[in-house]
Amino acid sequence: MPFKRYVEIGRVALVNYGKDYGKLVVIVDVIDQNRALVDAPDMVRSQMNFKRLSLTDIKIEINRVPKKKALIEAMEKADVKNKWENSSWGRRLTVQKRRASLNDFDRFKLMLAKIKKAGIVRQELARLKKEAA
Repeated sequence: MPFKRYVEIGRVALVNYGKDYGKLVVIVDVIDQNRALVDAPDMVRSQMNFKRLSLTDIKIEINRVPKKKALIEAMEKADVKNKWENSSWGRRLTVQKRRASLNDFDRFKLMLAKIKKAGIVRQELARLKKEAA
């Protein structure tokens, strides 16, 4: 099968454009072939174009158009936040946000640490090559 992630009720998606950029939302209803009704604990239920959503592997069991309270309970029961933070996609976005928040001095310290690490790796590699020869 070519597709692994389908647009379905209960599918967790990441907003990739607009004012809610970077938020995790749940599809609670499909309006038509281009739009879905999405909701999250920290936002107002709204319709969103599928082009603005990136579907994740996470899916929760909910009924069609649940109340906010039921949606929050289902998200907590499915442990959506923890699953997202432990996924490679979520970890990568966390690292990107952390790097974007660095100031000039932090970037300088990071550069020095990388140089020091590369030197240690180079010395160890040279030692291992010498032993092998």
